[in-house]
Amino acid sequence: MKRVFVSDCEGPISKNDNAFELTAHFVPDGDNLFSIVSKYDDVLADVVKKPGYNAGDTLKLILPFLKAYEVTDKKMQEFSAQNLLLIAGSKDTLKHIRSLSDAFIVSTSYEHYIRVLCKTLEFPFENTYCTRFSLNKYAITQQETIQLKEKAQEISSMPMITIPPKAKSLKDFSNRDQETVKRLDKIFWMEIAGMDCGRIFSEVKTVGGVQKAQAIREVVSKFLLPLSSVMYVGDSITDVEAFRLVRENGGLTVSFNGNDYAVRNAEIAILAENNTVTAILADVFLKHGKAQTLKLAESKSTQALKNRIVSPDLAERFSTNHAFPKVQIVTAQNMELLSKESSEYRKKVRGEAVGKLG
Repeated sequence: MKRVFVSDCEGPISKNDNAFELTAHFVPDGDNLFSIVSKYDDVLADVVKKPGYNAGDTLKLILPFLKAYEVTDKKMQEFSAQNLLLIAGSKDTLKHIRSLSDAFIVSTSYEHYIRVLCKTLEFPFENTYCTRFSLNKYAITQQETIQLKEKAQEISSMPMITIPPKAKSLKDFSNRDQETVKRLDKIFWMEIAGMDCGRIFSEVKTVGGVQKAQAIREVVSKFLLPLSSVMYVGDSITDVEAFRLVRENGGLTVSFNGNDYAVRNAEIAILAENNTVTAILADVFLKHGKAQTLKLAESKSTQALKNRIVSPDLAERFSTNHAFPKVQIVTAQNMELLSKESSEYRKKVRGEAVGKLG
């Protein structure tokens, strides 16, 4: 049976959080601004479950601020090209997988970044789903520029929101965090939404949450395949809906240096600095199916992985991979520990600032 490989980009393929890096570079205190908006995104998507809101919509909430600081499509693409950081082995991993079957990248990332990544990896851009838009087409008045810069400064000085474990509503948050979320609600959904540039929120469609799941549906529909034919690799809250869709329909779900959201919704967790291990698991899945791939991951043996390598290029890459990856089946018993370990490893590979984002 034909099978397909689908992966998120930032995390499993690259080390970047491109939107965070763009904001940190072009906006004063942009690292704080983005981190707070990203946590607000987690609150809306996972706790409040705001109607019409999807995990990853941070990427459109941040766009008016980039516009206020004179960021253009050209600047976004040039910055992305100059700062692209790949997970070791990414080009060879995707090349090997594409020699076996069709491969797709489904990412919340901006189109500007994905185009640069595809060119570097020699991966077909037409096999990607990402957040597509032109920032140049949006006009912004001098008055809105002033207002947006003031709001950016206000948000960046806010205290970081803490999401309580098992929070079900905003009432479970501290009084301080409730006030922060309410103020952010007003800033984004009343003040900025009421500006001319506020149409960005309705016109830009981020590929996160349910959109990632929809992209997978489109992939399998294209090839007239069942969802059980999909191996999906992700690492964050934007992958949860994709994980659930694939897993509930018999496909294989893999967290690569994932955070808590990813590990809790995946069947296999990988902790690695090099994604050759992804190529090995994909090799087995694409040739032999899910059961054999789970069996391999369950063995927890270096030798078992070595024994599964039949491709000369994979064997050579595996032998030079000095930091051997951790590959483990996610169970109810190990989920808490594995989530903690994976989240910490994520920070090691991608850096503290990027690694702690949702």
